[in-house]
Amino acid sequence: MTLEDKQTELDLRYLRMAHIWAENSYCKRRQVGALIVKNKMIISDGYNGTPSGFENVCEDENNQTFPYVLHAEANAITKIARSGNNSENATLYVTDAPCIECSKLIIQAGIKRVIYSRNYRLEDGINLLRKAGVEVCYLELPSDSKPNDK
Repeated sequence: MTLEDKQTELDLRYLRMAHIWAENSYCKRRQVGALIVKNKMIISDGYNGTPSGFENVCEDENNQTFPYVLHAEANAITKIARSGNNSENATLYVTDAPCIECSKLIIQAGIKRVIYSRNYRLEDGINLLRKAGVEVCYLELPSDSKPNDK
């Protein structure tokens, strides 16, 4: 097995874990999970949801997401800020392609790789990451290893 094959295998493993972590989300429209890995250690995690102290309801009666709902990437990055750790040169594994706002946070957090498995309707976040020199990789999970997506 080549070094590249080993890295892809590891990337797929962490990506599956991000999908499992997404199951913690109370959001109904889409559950998103994220892991930040540095030196083969998970240093942070996150899933989309409401800020601390808010009721765990992400959508209104019309199934529209409340504007204060945090994205999984933002949750993972802010956890690092509170921990005193840092994400310099880390890899972010996230179930869905980052939006433009999360991409700004990713760049500022010093994350150097982003691995994701579901596309987002807009590509401006991915384009911004690439423009900033962040390695971005779409990896499709094999169907037999996908956790149940809602």
